[in-house]
Amino acid sequence: MSDDLTGQTVELLQTLIRNRCVNDGTAESGHEVRNADVLRQFLGDTGLDLQQYEPTPGRGSLVARIEGTDPNAPKLCLMGHTDVVPVNESGWSHDPFGGELIDGEVWGRGAVDMLNLTSSMAVAFRHLARTGFRPKGDLIYFAVADEESGSAHGMQWMADHERDAIWADYVLTENGGLHSGPKDEPYVGINVGEKGVAWRTLRIKGTPGHGSTPFNADNALLTAAAVVQRIGEYRPSPRFHELWRTKVETLGLSDDVQRELLDPERIDAFLDALPASAGSPHLHACTHTTFSCNTIASGGSDRMKHNVIPDSIDIGVDIRTLPGEGAEEVDAHLRAALGDLYDRVDVEIVMNDPASISRTDTPLWDALSRSIAKPFPAARPTPQLVVGFTDSRVYRQMGAVSYGAGLFSPDLDAADFGRRFHGHDERIDVESLRLTTGLWLDVVRDLQG
Repeated sequence: MSDDLTGQTVELLQTLIRNRCVNDGTAESGHEVRNADVLRQFLGDTGLDLQQYEPTPGRGSLVARIEGTDPNAPKLCLMGHTDVVPVNESGWSHDPFGGELIDGEVWGRGAVDMLNLTSSMAVAFRHLARTGFRPKGDLIYFAVADEESGSAHGMQWMADHERDAIWADYVLTENGGLHSGPKDEPYVGINVGEKGVAWRTLRIKGTPGHGSTPFNADNALLTAAAVVQRIGEYRPSPRFHELWRTKVETLGLSDDVQRELLDPERIDAFLDALPASAGSPHLHACTHTTFSCNTIASGGSDRMKHNVIPDSIDIGVDIRTLPGEGAEEVDAHLRAALGDLYDRVDVEIVMNDPASISRTDTPLWDALSRSIAKPFPAARPTPQLVVGFTDSRVYRQMGAVSYGAGLFSPDLDAADFGRRFHGHDERIDVESLRLTTGLWLDVVRDLQG
């Protein structure tokens, strides 16, 4: 692939980072129209019909399409989201919205999640369009808003209201492409599935009163503290999904460690002794339903006040479920965790999307395998289930096969890369941008050429 295309990917990524499309979960945040406008301008010289959708003011998504030569051929979509999560700037070594190129790496919020892929997809799509490529089936570029907070202003809205504009048989999105295992025959992870997301708001009610007389008071905040403590201490049993053994076998671990990780009677004790820096949080999330109490607020319309005993507290809980678990299983977990406190809690469902997995016996998987082998002939793509959620879940609900892909430098440490998601000092190296832009070009030509 030419240095010119890599340079375009770097420059476009820098611009998307600098646009500060920060999604804090409110309808008024995000401002993804900034990035949609940039991408519309970037693709404007292709002569293609570009459609922009804005279901909520400022929450813009862009769809571009190269019409296929065969209306019956499978359609392929390259999908990247344009929003990023909030940032604590004091924890960064460089400006999180500077998009600076430092020692061969582009720094900034969204550099790995997932503006690197969104920009490289745009560069590949534009190059194909400008060079006269005609796919057998439609090739779609979809830059979507609101992935970071549940997709209500982005992918889910598009699926509900503009399905024909984005429908595709095959989808490539975030996030795969990391190397693992032996260097001479590495595994390259492709995310074919993801855990479910079951966000809940737990409302705890009490009795209001004056803060000067707390004795025997029914303080909702104290009860909420006990609820948070019990959820934090809850230890659900491990469950191994169909991709867990493959995951363990491709990590390059010793036989003894593999045996520990594949034994449901021993894995918890092993993970308890494994430091967080060695990957225990990720390995635990791969094999357990997880619960994270992340927000707390007054359950009423008024702000909490120093001298008022609160009568209502809301706790935001991020629950991630394993394949086969639904709303009933989530409720059973909460009952087990809270015990007698469960009756003090009103549970509101915020999101309830089950785990999803796409099959791998597809032409898209085969095209990915051949395309990865071009720069890495000995590499072996391997299917993985990720612990976060992406917009793939909505495409899978629509009936599409969706993979999280990419192709990163073999020198990129997987553990370090994982810590950059939603963390400090997020950055991506230029070599990975080059490899990933080339991957999209190779996959499209292989699958649709």
